Amino acid sequence: MTTNEEHIIENTIAFVKQTLKDAEGGHDWFHIERVYKNALLISKSEDVDDFVVALGALLHDIADSKFNDGDETLGPAVARSFLIKQNVDSADILHVENIIKHISFKNSLQGETSFSSSELAVVQDADRLDAIGAIGIARCFNYGGFKNRALYDPEIAPNLNMSKEEYKKSDAPTINHFYEKLLLLKDMMNTKTGKRLAEKRHQFMQHYLSQFYDEWNGKI
Repeated sequence: MTTNEEHIIENTIAFVKQTLKDAEGGHDWFHIERVYKNALLISKSEDVDDFVVALGALLHDIADSKFNDGDETLGPAVARSFLIKQNVDSADILHVENIIKHISFKNSLQGETSFSSSELAVVQDADRLDAIGAIGIARCFNYGGFKNRALYDPEIAPNLNMSKEEYKKSDAPTINHFYEKLLLLKDMMNTKTGKRLAEKRHQFMQHYLSQFYDEWNGKI
């Protein structure tokens, strides 16, 4: 990156920290920081624009729709407004907007998306890595608690064929989310590094679920 680009990244970090200072624990600055670090790691093995990857990772949850009445236009708009003030090139701004628009798992439930890029692939993998493994489990239950959802209900089966709208409206027990999203992510990774890192985190979740059910059923 150029010196100016590094300066813009520093400004972006400060902006995101301030904007998300009161965010829910699974979608706060520390989530963004982990995704940012994951994205930089994955980028080392990919032919990508590091500046766009960094901005996409830092701004991907700047106004998450699930905390803003389902408004999926707000995040890209907030990012665009900020990046214009930083005098970022218009093509890069549009690219970052598209990363924010298309990164979400729920968008995969509606079939093929209208945008793809190597930079999106990297940021998407980085974000998905933070949704699985030990941290993914912690985030999952943190959000479930935030929404006052049950931990588990044996009478409520996971819905494995949800539409995007059903997914957005779901209030199912937290354990169901493992089957409706988290355990699916390993096979949805885009990059070699993402796939490699996802494998270990996926196995950890499987071990966790086995332990959970044994404890739930009084077997151990």
